Amino acid sequence: MRELRSLQLGKKCERPIFTHKPNTTMKDLSALRQVLEAYQDKHPFAREPRELYAPANYIMSLGGKRLRPLLALIAYQMFRPDELNQAMPIAYAVEVFHNFTLVHDDIMDDAPLRRGKPTVHTKWDSNTAILSGDVMLIAAYESLMQFKGEEQLSRLIRVFNRVAREVCEGQQMDMNFEVRDDVTIAEYLRMIELKTAVLLGGSLEMGAIGAGAKEQDITNLSEFGRNIGIAFQLQDDILDTFGDPDKFGKKIGGDIVQNKKTFLILKAIQQATPEQREKLEGYMQSNGMDEQQKITEVTAMLRELRIPELAATERDRFRDIAFGHLDQIQIAHEEKDLLYQMTEMVISREH
Repeated sequence: MRELRSLQLGKKCERPIFTHKPNTTMKDLSALRQVLEAYQDKHPFAREPRELYAPANYIMSLGGKRLRPLLALIAYQMFRPDELNQAMPIAYAVEVFHNFTLVHDDIMDDAPLRRGKPTVHTKWDSNTAILSGDVMLIAAYESLMQFKGEEQLSRLIRVFNRVAREVCEGQQMDMNFEVRDDVTIAEYLRMIELKTAVLLGGSLEMGAIGAGAKEQDITNLSEFGRNIGIAFQLQDDILDTFGDPDKFGKKIGGDIVQNKKTFLILKAIQQATPEQREKLEGYMQSNGMDEQQKITEVTAMLRELRIPELAATERDRFRDIAFGHLDQIQIAHEEKDLLYQMTEMVISREH
């Protein structure tokens, strides 16, 4: 008999998760991740010159949630549970591409830490990081080309290209926002959809395409991923300012120090009195202020305006939209178990 349990997602989720005895489909995220990491271990960056490939191996070895490749595998096995190995080139391509974007993003953000360890450009130098990131992008395409399904391959490449282009568009929007004083919340949400969410949606979309799923199911999986991706980034915004530094793996308050116009800051400006707004905008335009004092002052203002709670409400709104798409996928509820588990991980995570 299946056991019924509910998710803890910041507020009570009425949709159930069903667990049952495993069959040919992997129902355990840790087991699925072990399969993925075993595949990665067999496909290291093991060519010369070492100086080019060692940074790629380094960033890939830092762990992380492996969220995107897991989503690709989950989507594939929802429709073809007996052929999971066939999906590994898709999942690995997604993971290599994601880590490539992290290497370049860290350079642009001048970030010292990634997953609690020195970033690639900090451990080596920026030129090395740029070039190693470039070769990782090429490797992602090489992995994707290993997928054995001629009918699906051309479409997989088209989707991969669209996602890669949109990620770049989102990154440029993020950079544009740094010199703009009129960024709206709607614009910010669109930016994080492109920069972060499209890769989650694309991972699910590609997994479903590879499995030969029906068009409507492919669309709903993609939209589920996009909306969960926005929720994921909103949670990241919350953690960047209010997270536990020992768990988060990055410097707390980094967005504030860099004057980033996150949802938290934009919502605070919207909610603030004229006096509070002037003070907050002054902080977020300053570059010479003591970093810790700036973080302390801005964080206190955000708490006063109840921004953590408002951000969590917005995060949960996108989660619920995502669930609406998940409900429409034409498979049994129990076959969606891992996506519910993944959503729990995204929403309640502390790192």
